[in-house]
Amino acid sequence: MEKTKKTVTSRLSYSFGAFGHDMFYATLSTYFIMFVTSHLFDKESGASGARMIGYITLIIMVLRFIELAIDPFIGNTIDNTTTRWGKFKPWVVVGGTVGSIALTLLFTNLGGLNISNPILYLIIFAVLYITMDVFYSFKDIGFWSMIPALSFDSREREKTATFARVGSTIGQNIVGVIVMPIVLFFSLSSNNGQGDNRGWFAFALIIGLISWISAIAVGLGTKEIDSDLRKNKEKTSLKDVLHVLTRNDQLMWLSLSYAFYATGIQITNALELYYFTYILGNASQFSILATLNTFIGLLAVLLFPPLAQKFNRRNVFFISIAVLVVGIAVFTMAGNSLLLVLIGAELFFIPQPLVFLVVLMTITDSVEYGQLKFGHRDESLTLSVRPLLDKLGGAISNGVVGITAVWAGMTAGASSHTVTGQGSTIFKIMMFGLPLLLVVIATIVFFKKVTLDEKAHAKIVDQLEKSWGKNFSDSKENARIPVAALKEGEFAYYAPISGELVPLKDVSDPTFASGSMGEGFAIKPNDGRVYAPFDGIIRTTFSTRHAVGMVSDDGIASLIHIGVGTVNMRGTGFINYFESGQHVKRGDLLIEFWDPAIQKAGFDDTVIVVITNSNSLSHFELVKSSGQVTKDDLILKLTKK
Repeated sequence: MEKTKKTVTSRLSYSFGAFGHDMFYATLSTYFIMFVTSHLFDKESGASGARMIGYITLIIMVLRFIELAIDPFIGNTIDNTTTRWGKFKPWVVVGGTVGSIALTLLFTNLGGLNISNPILYLIIFAVLYITMDVFYSFKDIGFWSMIPALSFDSREREKTATFARVGSTIGQNIVGVIVMPIVLFFSLSSNNGQGDNRGWFAFALIIGLISWISAIAVGLGTKEIDSDLRKNKEKTSLKDVLHVLTRNDQLMWLSLSYAFYATGIQITNALELYYFTYILGNASQFSILATLNTFIGLLAVLLFPPLAQKFNRRNVFFISIAVLVVGIAVFTMAGNSLLLVLIGAELFFIPQPLVFLVVLMTITDSVEYGQLKFGHRDESLTLSVRPLLDKLGGAISNGVVGITAVWAGMTAGASSHTVTGQGSTIFKIMMFGLPLLLVVIATIVFFKKVTLDEKAHAKIVDQLEKSWGKNFSDSKENARIPVAALKEGEFAYYAPISGELVPLKDVSDPTFASGSMGEGFAIKPNDGRVYAPFDGIIRTTFSTRHAVGMVSDDGIASLIHIGVGTVNMRGTGFINYFESGQHVKRGDLLIEFWDPAIQKAGFDDTVIVVITNSNSLSHFELVKSSGQVTKDDLILKLTKK
C-alpha cells in the first residue's frame, strides 16, 4: 500500500512538473515576443522603438543559437552531478527557481531603462535572457532525463511518461486560454483589448510561480533510484551530435525535413495571437482557440497509435501535412470571420502532435539503422538531435515574428483599426506564405529522402538479431566489449520460460533452425514471462522489445527471441524489465508478453534460445530434449573448448 501510494505521488508530481514546465516554455516561445513588440515601448517611441525591437529580437536569436552550442555541456554537467538528492532533481529545482525569476523580470521595462538608457537596458536584457535560457535548459534536460532514473520497471516508465505527456499538453495549451483574461484583469487600461504592461507582468508572475511550484513538487514528490546501473552514462558533445547526424543519412535527411517543418509551424503558432489582436481586433477571443487546442491536442496524441497501425507512420505524415495545408488555406481566407479562423486554425493544429510523434518514432528507429550501418549504437546522441532542432526552429521563428511585427506596423499603440492594408498583406505573407513554403520543402525532403518506415525498421532489427552473436567471438578486435571472456569449465543454462521443449531444427525460422546463429533449443510457451537463464549482463536490447541478448558472468553469449515474425508487432504486447548494461541474476523477470496478441497477429509464439558463441564450446549437452519445463529446470550443460 505504501509503495503504491509513493508511486502515485511520483507520477502526479512528475505530471505537474511537466504541466508547469510547458507553461513556462509556451510563455517564453509564443507570448514573450508579443510583449516585446506590442507593449515594451509606447506609441510615441516611433522609429527608436522599432529599432529597439529589432535589437532585442536579434539578441534573442543570437543568444538562442549560442545556447544551442551550450546544451551539450549542460548535459555533461548534469551527468557529472552527484548530490544526496540525486542527479537531476537539484537542477530541476534550481533551474525552475532562477528561470522563473528571470522570466518575470523580462516581462518588465527594468524600471524604465528601455527608454531612459537603451544601451544599459539591452545589456541587462541580454544577461537576463541568457541566464534564463541556460537555467531553463538545465531544468529541461534534467526533467526529461529523469524518467529512467525514477524506475527500472518499463511499465512504470510508460505510465510516468504518459502522465507527463498529458501534463505537458495541457500546460502548453492552457497558457493560451488564460493569457488575455489575466492580462486584461490586472491591466489599468484595456488598450483596445490588448492590456498594458502591468497586466503582462502579472501574467508572467503567475506563470513563473506555477512553474516554480511545479519544480518544487518534482523535487519533493519524486525519488531518483540510487544504483550503479545509472553511472558512467555516455556523454554528449556538440561534436558527437554533429558526427552522428552527418554519418547517419536517414537521421540527417529527417532532421533537415523536421528543421524546415518546425520553423514554419512555430512562426504561424507564434503569430496567431497577433492575428486575433490586429486582424480580428479582439485578443480575448484567442482563449477560445487555445481551449480547443487543449482538448484536440490530447485527442490527437491518443489517436496516433491506431492511425499509425492502420495507415503506417509515413502515410500518417503525408495525411497530416495535407490537413495542415488545408488549414493554412482556410486560415488565409478567413478574414474577420471568427468561425472560419477557428476552423482553419484547428485544421492547422490537429496534425501537429501527429507529425511530432511520427518524427520522434522515426528518429528512434534511426538508432537501429545507424547501428546496423556502422556497427555502433548511438542511442543518446541520436535522440538528442530532436530538441536541438526544436530550439533551432524557435530561434529562427522569434526573429521572424519580431521583424514581421515591425514591418506590419503591429507594435506599441497599434490596433486593428490602425493596421494598413499593406501591413495586413505583409503579415499574412509572413504568417501563412513563408510557413507554407517551409512545410512544402520539409515534405519534399521527407518524401524523397526519408525511407525508414516500420517495414524497413523491422528488417533492420531482424538483421541485427541475426548478426548479434558475431559481436561475442574471442577475437582481439572484439576485446573492447566489457564482458567476461569465456572461462574454462562447465556452465549451466536454465529454461528462460515455462512450456514444452521443441528441438531447434523444428522451429519455423530457417535461420534459427539451421543453427547458423548457434546451437540452442526452443520452447512452446504456456506462460508469458521470460526469466534470466543465468547470472549475467544485458548486452543488447531491441526497440521492438521481443528479444534480448545476454552474456553470462562466465562469458556465454545467448539470444532469447520471442516468436517468429514478432518484430513486425513493433513492441505491442511486450514489456521489458531491464536496461542495456544491467547485471541480472538467474530467475530475474526480463520480459512479459501477451501471448494472445501474438496469435491474433498471426505469428508463431515459439520462444527460441541460441548460444551465439557456441563455436567456442567443446561440449553442448541438452539435459532435457522434450517435455514440459519451468524456469527452475536445467536445460543445457556447456563446456569451453
